[in-house]
Amino acid sequence: MTAPSYACGSVDRPLLGETIGQNLRRTTERFGRHTALVDRAQGLRATYDELWEQSGRVAGALLARGVRRGDRVGVWAANRYEWVVLQFAAARAGAILVALNPTYEAAELGYALAHSGTSLLLHAARFRDTDCGATVARLRADCPELREAIPFEDGWAELLDGSPAAVDAAEQEVDIDDPVAIQYTSGTTGRPKGATLTHHNLLNNGRLVAAAIGFGPADSVCAPVPLFHCFGMVLGTLGTSTHGAALVLPGGAFDAGRTLEAIHEEGCTAVYGVPTMYLAMLEHPRRRDVRLDTLRTGLIGGAPCAPDLLARIRTELHVPELSTVCGMTETSPISLQTLPGDPAERRDTTVGRPTPHVEVKIVDPVTGRVVPTGTPGEQCTRGYSVMAGYWDDPAATRAAIDPAGWMRTGDLAVMHDDGSVAIVGRLKDVIIRGGENIHPREVEELLRTHPAVADAHVVGVPHERLGEQVMAWVRLADGSPAGGDDLAAWCAGRISRSKIPSLWRFTDRFPTTASGKVQKFRMREIAVAELGLDAPALQAAAV
Repeated sequence: MTAPSYACGSVDRPLLGETIGQNLRRTTERFGRHTALVDRAQGLRATYDELWEQSGRVAGALLARGVRRGDRVGVWAANRYEWVVLQFAAARAGAILVALNPTYEAAELGYALAHSGTSLLLHAARFRDTDCGATVARLRADCPELREAIPFEDGWAELLDGSPAAVDAAEQEVDIDDPVAIQYTSGTTGRPKGATLTHHNLLNNGRLVAAAIGFGPADSVCAPVPLFHCFGMVLGTLGTSTHGAALVLPGGAFDAGRTLEAIHEEGCTAVYGVPTMYLAMLEHPRRRDVRLDTLRTGLIGGAPCAPDLLARIRTELHVPELSTVCGMTETSPISLQTLPGDPAERRDTTVGRPTPHVEVKIVDPVTGRVVPTGTPGEQCTRGYSVMAGYWDDPAATRAAIDPAGWMRTGDLAVMHDDGSVAIVGRLKDVIIRGGENIHPREVEELLRTHPAVADAHVVGVPHERLGEQVMAWVRLADGSPAGGDDLAAWCAGRISRSKIPSLWRFTDRFPTTASGKVQKFRMREIAVAELGLDAPALQAAAV
């Protein structure tokens, strides 16, 4: 009889019953003189002793400005030293950190500030071409709870002069189940929602994922991933702080060259990234000029990754113990992880098994019943890592988390008999062509094996007769002359005729979120607009 698609992670390592501040205190007592944080762009470094002292002063300054337990403190900036100090300071003061995407336009920022009720905002003076101070000033009238906005460049020194005298008393009021962060979902499917995450959620997820790849106080992690995203502020900041390791920020935003230089010059033992970041590092002209053999391990997640790219990262970037992680903001974020000792097939073709203390099941999206192993269905997750809910949105919370505590992820997945899970697509990404369900992941993985294709993403676009038709966005390998007809002909005989894209768009880059996730809804929007204009960028292939 086929087993049900249900698995639970190990419970050998107990969960921590600490707040983030309590854990940082304990790490500081053990590893106070160890390097905690390196910001290479700003030329700033801190030991754990210094991080503890500075976060205490900033926490005191927040309290002096009227911030109280449960108040929302926003941060709108790219990766920088002060971001990390503020993360710990807000947690110690009992505040909820609202992590804001630095690429937000004014309307997006205004929505997040007003929706979260942010009362105090710290922001960069500028980000790229945006005058952040002027943008915030224009929004003040629409954000009635925003009392104060402080540019890092002008106001940080004053915050660092704060008195930590009141912090101990404030910390004693903080509970492990208190919210500590609101993370706005990255917007791959539309308007963001505010995932509300607790000390218990984030501290344990960062610690357990890092423990699975052997983190310790001798490790230093190069983290070009954004801090406003869980990859940075949980797996980066808390993954290192719970083990006495060092967090290295190579720059404000991802740059492959600066990331490679940081690994080389800091002797990093681990690196984090989404597939597009790793690919950029592999293709960078300076890769062969830097020393990467200090690397031992790393994390890759955020998007599907082909087995050949995983192999190149392990060998050409010298990350032999690379670990694939899979999850979502609403689960703090990681629920599934491959381990260095896993069999090669599990490492290369799945996203691993449930992480410690986490349950995963695969269900029929219509009936909600658990399906047999080997059968596709929707992945659901339950455990300590599931968010408290969406901020000020009980209806969305009820739609996402069932009464038994299961979080619906929206991922289409298959569980194998060993409990490992392969992601085969997204429920909302399924293309329905003439009544047939087509999973884009299958077509994408085939296209990526073509020597002329550097990367590919597949979406469905409207079709008058079929309902939807298959469209491929393709980034060609350098110098390749391949066109849509060539690729369609190559697909013939490899996948069924109905799955072969009938529309092709060739591009140098895909629309992505700031965290590197491809935005398929934007691809569809662009395609619909271009189809209406009969744009030449779209190549129709005879299929």
